Amino acid sequence: MLLFLSVPQPRPPGARTRAGAARVARWRRQRLRLQQLRRLRGLLRGLRGRPGAGSRRRGRMALCGQAAGAASLPSELIVHIFSFLSAPDRLRASASCSHWRECLFYPALWPQLRICLRVSPAEQPRLEFLMRKCGWFVRELRVEFAAENYLSGGGGGGSGPGDGGSADNGRGGEEVDALQLSTRWLEVLRTYLELVLCVLVSIRNNRNLQKFSLFGDISVLQQQGSLSNTYLSKVDPDGKKIKQIQQLFEEILSNSRQLKWLSCGFMLEIVTPTSLSSLSNSVANTMEHLSLLDNNIPGNSTLITAVELERFVNLCSLALDFCDFTAEMARVLTDSNHVPLQRLSLLVHNVSVMHKSLDNMPNDEHWKALSRKSTNLRVYMMAFDIKSEDMLKILKPSIPLERIHFDSYITCVSGAIVDLISRQYDKFLTHFILMNDVIDTSGFPDISDNRNEDPLVLLAWRCTKLSLLAIHGYTVWAHNLIAIARLRGSDLKVLEVTEESIDFDQGELADQDVDPVHNLIEQVSLGLGQPWHAVMDIESLSVFTEPNRHFYREMQSFSEDI
Repeated sequence: MLLFLSVPQPRPPGARTRAGAARVARWRRQRLRLQQLRRLRGLLRGLRGRPGAGSRRRGRMALCGQAAGAASLPSELIVHIFSFLSAPDRLRASASCSHWRECLFYPALWPQLRICLRVSPAEQPRLEFLMRKCGWFVRELRVEFAAENYLSGGGGGGSGPGDGGSADNGRGGEEVDALQLSTRWLEVLRTYLELVLCVLVSIRNNRNLQKFSLFGDISVLQQQGSLSNTYLSKVDPDGKKIKQIQQLFEEILSNSRQLKWLSCGFMLEIVTPTSLSSLSNSVANTMEHLSLLDNNIPGNSTLITAVELERFVNLCSLALDFCDFTAEMARVLTDSNHVPLQRLSLLVHNVSVMHKSLDNMPNDEHWKALSRKSTNLRVYMMAFDIKSEDMLKILKPSIPLERIHFDSYITCVSGAIVDLISRQYDKFLTHFILMNDVIDTSGFPDISDNRNEDPLVLLAWRCTKLSLLAIHGYTVWAHNLIAIARLRGSDLKVLEVTEESIDFDQGELADQDVDPVHNLIEQVSLGLGQPWHAVMDIESLSVFTEPNRHFYREMQSFSEDI
């Protein structure tokens, strides 16, 4: 009997192991993809902030093993996102969560800081917070103080003629107004000193500071002097705060290592004749811009001397009181070891002229030497209440005068001065501003002085580079305004004349067929090649309402445009 047995053939060793391993590998890859998809979906939901996810979304995030959403982004990525946003947008974005708020004041995001403050107690906590965050690392700091509405009753508790309450008349009313003014000014100056201290304390140890600019036009001039100086002794009778401010300013200068731009304009007793001696020789040698426009009632002392100026060999831009810019300084700037000076801003103030002599100012030969040293030298001059005879001494023929700004409260600019400027500086002059705030019931002065040719028309004809002309408080005849527009055409980018300064001839007013105002607007617009209107609201233009601030800002841009 034969038996046939079926014996299974043995599989190759490891065959079952390889098949199982392949299946396990495929299963793991699929599971990994599923986990990645779940993690990505949870991250997208977190970024979009989709509502209604509930506990299911939290459970899915928990499976990922880490939080997902905008808060989980690394700090470097958040800072990179902030770098593309403007300052207001950064503040709004930082309100999303605490992590983003922590990244808001990263030093790389705030290399420049420009602050414009009202001198008000409400600004102090905001300033303290901002300076505490940025003061120790900011590289460029520009701070402007302004006491707004310090003379008006707006915002205050006093009653005026339009209020329902009774107003005092005569001498009693004047005494009440003087008392209210005194109280407001004391508060303004007290707050001003605190804000200045806050700024200086926050940057006293900042060695990365490269540009430092301070402006504080809170002074109101009166016949007896400056109101600020009058009340300053009442706010700080022993002078401790003023001395502390001066010491902090000198400490900042002594600690600086990279300072290249120093500007202090119209501040109250911050800069002293010894302040610049705190700068090291290495910093002084690399300084590029220096502006010292103090607001004290000038005496015989100056804020910088010719000997001190010798250290600033790389100075490209300088802004000083005109009486401080002496012939010896002009000689120092023409030395071979000094780089060519390219921008010079000069403030000519009647108070300074009264206290200091004009005998030491540079003569025409000094200006010629400065122009030979630097062919790109341009001068910006602002004159406050300067008499015509003094201006004739100041305006040397060889000054490369590019901009001039007249601001009068007591004296008026004569037509002879305007004519002299148009003849001497026809190759350089680009900006001409003529302002007059003299209260005269008889009307605005007419600088034409019964001449056949109007000085303003001759200015527009001779000065071929004129691009800005602003006039307030002087009579401008309508036909002369049309002639100015036609002479300069589209090259005159800015023509600002207040409506109250424009006058018409009797013939123009007598013509019943033509509206003189409409004809003036049409003809000037055609001459300029752009729509033009007279300035109806003088408060809308800082050049008329805030001459100090306008001069300071224009001086900054004038110096930066090298």
